[in-house]
This record gives sequence, C-alpha cells and structure tokens, in this order.
Amino acid sequence: MPVVVTGSIATDHLMTFPGKFTDQFVEGKMQNVSLSFLVDDLVQHRGGAGANMAYGLGLLGLGPVLVGAVGSDFDDYDAWLTRHGVDTGSVHWSELKHTARFVCTTDTANNQIASFYSGAMSEAALIELAPVEKRVGSLDLVIVGPNDPKAMVQHTQECRERGYPFLADPSQQLAWADGDMIRTLVDGADLLFTNEYEHALLLQKTGWSEAEVLDRVDAWVTTRAANGVIVDRRGEERIEVIAVPETKPVEPTGGGDALRAGFVAARQWGLGLERATQVGSAVATAAIEVIGTQEYDLPTGPFLDRFAAAFGAGAADEIAPHLPS
Repeated sequence: MPVVVTGSIATDHLMTFPGKFTDQFVEGKMQNVSLSFLVDDLVQHRGGAGANMAYGLGLLGLGPVLVGAVGSDFDDYDAWLTRHGVDTGSVHWSELKHTARFVCTTDTANNQIASFYSGAMSEAALIELAPVEKRVGSLDLVIVGPNDPKAMVQHTQECRERGYPFLADPSQQLAWADGDMIRTLVDGADLLFTNEYEHALLLQKTGWSEAEVLDRVDAWVTTRAANGVIVDRRGEERIEVIAVPETKPVEPTGGGDALRAGFVAARQWGLGLERATQVGSAVATAAIEVIGTQEYDLPTGPFLDRFAAAFGAGAADEIAPHLPS
C-alpha cells in the first residue's frame, strides 16, 4: 500500500552578488529604492517540502505518490522525480500559474534579498484524496506537509473522515497559523513532526500541554539538529536518538525533509520507532552534505557503514534487507 505525500513543490533560484547590498543604499533616499545587482551566478535547485520528502522515499524504494500543484513549467522536474521512483500521477497541473518558486540573492556579508511566489501551490486545495486512492489503491499513510494552508486543512479533514492514517507536519506554517488551525492539523495524527522551536510554538499557540498533545497523536517526533531526535508517546518512555555525525556539512536546508523520508520508510518496512528514527537521522546527514535538497544519493554500502558506525552492526543488519539493491 502506498505512502501519499502532500505538500509544496517548488524551485529555488539562488544568486550571489559579489559585494554588499548596503554599499548601494543612498542615505536619505530609502523611501524611493530602485536597485539592480549584477550577480556572479545563478543556481537552480528542485525543492518544496512535499517533493523533497517524496524524493527521499523514492530513493529508499517506497514508490511514494506525490500530491501537490504545479505549473506548465514542471516537465523537467516531473521527469527527475519519476526517474527517482516517485509517482507523480496525482499532481495537479495548473493551466494559469507557474510552479511555486523562491528567488534569492545573497551578498558577501550573507545578507539576502528574496521573494517567494506561491503560484500553482494556491490550487492545491482543488485536489481530493479519494481519487488518489481509487487510482493507486488503499492509502497506508498520508503525509500532510507544509503547503497551501487551505489544502493542508482539507487534506487533514479528509484523512479523518475517510480513515486514512496521517502524519502531521505543519512545519513553517506554524509561524503564522492560529491555534484553531493548528489544533485541526494535529488532532488524530498517527505521527506529529516538529523541530524544537516548532514544538514550543505549537504548545504556545494551541494552549495544550505536552500531555494533551500526546493524548491526540500516537507519537510526537521532535528534531533537534545536531542534538539528535526525540520521540514521545503517551505513557511510554522517551526515545532519544543521536544525529549521525556529518563529515562535510554543506547546506542544512532539506535535512528535515530527508529525516522524515527515512523515518517513514523504516516504519513502512515494519521497523520500530527507535530504528526508524535512526534511519531518518542517517538519511538527513546524507542530505545536508550536498548543496540542494534533492542532490544526495544513498549508495547501500557506504550508507550501511555509516549507520553501523553510529548505531552498531546489529542495527545495520536489521535495515540492510530493506534497502534497495
């Protein structure tokens, strides 16, 4: 039974300015700014939380079904995801808007000027999950990732109504969502994912205690960057897993999405929560050692060697039969 990943699909356009933005500002004229910067380079990366998670699941052989909204400029991206094991047959193609994109210029002082165009993502609420089930069969898990807010609420409600198990991953949308919306996204989830800051923000905005959250979800996974991951369940002892040490960290963006992919894959293999968290930690480390959220690979031999070094030979032997050849 397939895993369905709902969430944003976007492209990142990253440029570098070989100077400082502040050197171009004229004192007393800031109310009428009109500036143009000649940049050194332009790098385009595939991104979006939904697509990033689906990519990781595809690498691990899960054949995930991606659900999101894109524009007519999605052809190359579509081919990339399909080649890496992602089912894009339920992606909605907008007839009017481009795929969401993030455009950012960074100067030598690491100051940034950026814009985000939501584009076709605003049409994600047009997607129903029932036709996805009709096309691919019973849904084993639906990941409700950061996306158009209306779509996130709709997908969550449909999961509850139709009995689809779901993973709540509100992520950066917690920053602006109110308590009512957050409670809607979380209540009844089989899994809840947040980072440390989002963990505290969720409690603050919902007014729930940690115990009250755990009354409403089966397991709450909190990522803590270099400090590893914790998993909390009602009435159960906390699980703590270290972060797999990195050798050459390059870019942290996308590490959380990769962790979720590894965790979900291991759970689909039938492994326990601790082992799943360890797999997620290992995949996340691979992701942050390259530039771009979908540029990492998971060659079986090196992956198992690093996994064994972090968690022991017995743990590596347990996951080895599940990894793609």
